[in-house]
This record gives sequence, structure tokens and C-alpha cells, in this order.
Amino acid sequence: MTAAPDPADDVEALRVALAAEREARIAAEAMIAHLKLVIAKLRHDKFGASSERGRKLIDQLELELGDLVATMAEEATRTEGQGGERQPGAPPRKPVRGPLPAHLPRERVVVPSPSACPCCGGKLSKLGEDVTETLEVVPRSWKVVQTVRERFSCRACETITQPPAPFHPIARGRAGPNLLAMVLEAKYGQHLPLNRQSETYSQEGVELSVSTLADWVSTAAAVLSPLHALIGAHVLAAERLHGDDTTVPLLARGKTVTARLWTYVRDDRPFAGPAPPAALFHFSRDRTAEHPRRHLASYAGILQADAYAGFGELYRPDRKPGPITEAACWAHFRRKAFELAEVARAPLAAEAVRRIDRVFEAEREVNGRPAAERLAHRTAVVAPLVADLHAWMLETRGRLSRHNDLAKALDYALKRWEAFTGFLGDGRVCLTNNAAERALRGIALGRKAWLFAGSDRGGERAAVMISLITTAKLNDIDPRAWLADVLARIANHPASKLDEFLPWNWKPPAMPLSAAA
Repeated sequence: MTAAPDPADDVEALRVALAAEREARIAAEAMIAHLKLVIAKLRHDKFGASSERGRKLIDQLELELGDLVATMAEEATRTEGQGGERQPGAPPRKPVRGPLPAHLPRERVVVPSPSACPCCGGKLSKLGEDVTETLEVVPRSWKVVQTVRERFSCRACETITQPPAPFHPIARGRAGPNLLAMVLEAKYGQHLPLNRQSETYSQEGVELSVSTLADWVSTAAAVLSPLHALIGAHVLAAERLHGDDTTVPLLARGKTVTARLWTYVRDDRPFAGPAPPAALFHFSRDRTAEHPRRHLASYAGILQADAYAGFGELYRPDRKPGPITEAACWAHFRRKAFELAEVARAPLAAEAVRRIDRVFEAEREVNGRPAAERLAHRTAVVAPLVADLHAWMLETRGRLSRHNDLAKALDYALKRWEAFTGFLGDGRVCLTNNAAERALRGIALGRKAWLFAGSDRGGERAAVMISLITTAKLNDIDPRAWLADVLARIANHPASKLDEFLPWNWKPPAMPLSAAA
């Protein structure tokens, strides 16, 4: 006969398994804490390596972090399902979580308690309570607002009296301002095409065709266009601008052509300027030089941009109303060297990146400081680093063939060295053009969702709405709440006071529009 298994062996095996699981959990939690710290550091850095390698690292680390947390949760669920219990002194199976947002309403659900002691039947007295909070969501609710205008007749003179019809953001439309703001922000802020929105609303029991939504969007954009003009005037009054463009596929005769969205960003925060930030967008069918000439026809100041040849005429000394001062982007220069160092493993390219990063590190110390303080720091600390870099570039370039990839990367900066070193003599100038690139980042994401612009008018509407939404975000304003309030009040607002609706001047309503309705 086979000997019966010894219960002591089962207990010992279980003890070993629990110890192994505990060690694995401790290691996983340590790795999670490490990944969170690395991600936080990378997000904190806004210059140098984080603009290139850091962006890739953040995506990869967040993917790894998500997989690790999901694996821990799956293991914990499996263990609990098998009746496993946490041993005394063992670490918690899940990381300690922060409290849920305090501003959310609380719904109190009390679990029924026994009316008498389950042991002896005696009377119970409350000692306290344990509260477990669970985050929950209420599905989006729809409603129809009926505005009733009663008619009255005077018994003396038979005059009929009735209040005037209420204003609607869209003439003869049936969409309220909150609904319009939701559609606009979803399309231009979250890159959700109208057909996807229509499908979502249909699943919620509200049939809104794509043509209806498109009509709402075009009309609302026309209503909001005066604000786009005001933002444009504010942007072009800046002492320094960031300029850039990106591609937008445009539908044309059964195919798509490459159109452009241009952005000009005013952001004085790096040199502690008092003016609020704003972003102005324009649409064009191509990338010819006439477009930036038209966009900046009235501007004379500093333009931070890449080496696009179309900007060249703007820098001419005899330009009217005045020449624009070119300020080159060090991030573009660094990117060319970084790609060679990463892909080709070129030692000289890696050395170039290292020397450029020293300039970024020194510059980071005065980000957000007044222009005079930035200039003093640059003169004392940054200028010697730039001079050292320049000498190394000249010496290295002299040993390279003109066909060498690193030689081309060095020539990119050496041929424009005056534009690259302009920041050393002006505290207002930034080291990079990242402000414009950040403004365009959403366009790159949107291209994957809406695929192409349907027409020139559609591209122009996109430029208007993206200007409004991006400017609201730059000023830490919720675009949806702001658009809803503006759409509700703009028709009755004096045209001379429209600047009160600009995001940096806007005062949120005392209560939500839905509550007021």
C-alpha cells in the first residue's frame, strides 16, 4: 500500500510557497516604486534628453509599469480565490493608494448590522465604524429643456403679451451650449471624429446624425471666430514668438494632398513675463513662403523656429514694418546629433550630445526667471560652455568629410551660429522651440483618428477651434466649461467687451449651466 502523505509536508510546502510569493511581491513593489520615481523625474525635465530619449523612455516605462501592476493584481486575485491569507508581518498585497478626490460627492451606503449580539443575544452599542471608499461613475444623462413662454391678453385693451424667445447658440438649432461644447471639445480637443461621436450618442439612446453634428460644429465655430481674432491680436503683440507647422492630409478629388497647420505661440513664462500664454493656428493647402509672410505681416520681434527656408524673407533687414530676429532651436540641433549617436553609435555624435546637454543643464537653472537674471547667468555660465562647444565643433568638422552625416549635423548649426547664439544676448529668448512643438503635438495624435480634413473650410474651422482649446489649456482653463459659458452668453454680450471671454479674463459662472437651466 502507498503510504499516506504526511500533513507536515503539505504545511511546509505551503509555507515555502507563501515565502516565495512574499519575496516576489516585495520585489515587484520595489520595482513599481522605482519606475514611478523614474517617470516622475523624466516628466519633471523639460529640456535636453527628456525631449528626445525621455519621451521614448516614459512611454516604455509606463507600459512596463502597467503590466507589472496588472500582474500583481492578477496574482493577488488568484491567491485570494484559493483561500490564501496574508501572514502576520507580510507586506500588503497591493500598494497603498492615496485618498479619492475630496471634491467628489459622497454617497453613504450603510451595511445592515445585527440588532442583537449574535453570541448571547444582548443589546449592542456602537463603538465606531470602518469606511471603505469606492470610485464610481454615473453614466452621462441627457435631458430636454422645455422653455415655456406664456401668452397673456389684456382684458382692457386686448393686447397680447409674451416674453421674447430665448437665445440659442445655433439659430433654429436644438442644441444647448453644454452639448455644443462637448461636441466641439471632443472633436478638436480629444480628436474624436463626428462619426464616432454619433455612434456613441446612439448607444446612449440619442440619435444625432453626422450631418447634424457637422452643422452644429460649423455654426458654433463661426459664432466663436471673433475670439480667434482677439487671440491672434494678443499673440502678434508678443516680443517673442514660437513658430512651427505640421502636416494635415486634405481630401481633394478622391485623394489626399498634404496641407499644413501653422502655429504661433506666445509664452512669456520662461522669462517671467506677465502676459498670458496663447496659441494661434492657421490652415493652408501647401507650405509655400507666402503663408508665414501673410501670418506675420504686422509682426516685428523675435521668432523662434526651425530652419525652414520660408521664414528667410522675414529676417531681411529692409522688411516692413521691421525685420524679425531669428532665434534657432537647439532641440533641432541636438536631435540631429542624438539620432546619429543612438542609431549609428557614433562616438563623436555622442560627444556632441554630451556637450549640448551641458548647455541645457546650465540653462535649466534660470528657466522661469526674469530676463535680466537669465541674461546675467547666461553671460557668466552658459556662454563659456557654448564657446567651448563651438571650438570643438569647428575642430571636429575640419576632420570630417562633407558627406559625413555628423558633418551635416554640425553644419546645420555652424551655418546659423548667430541665430543659435542669439539667446546669449537676450534673456527673453528660449533655448528651444518646444512651446510650438507642444502645441502641435495634439495635431499629430489627431491625424491618426480623423485621418484627413474634408475641405479647406474644414481646415480653417479646425484652426479656429484648436486655437481656442489650446489657449484655454495653456491658461489652465477647462475648455469644455469655458466654451459652454461663452456659447451661452456671447450673443447678448457687447462686441466691445468680447475680451472678457478670453480664457485669461474669463470668470466661471456661479453655478453650472445645467443647474441654471
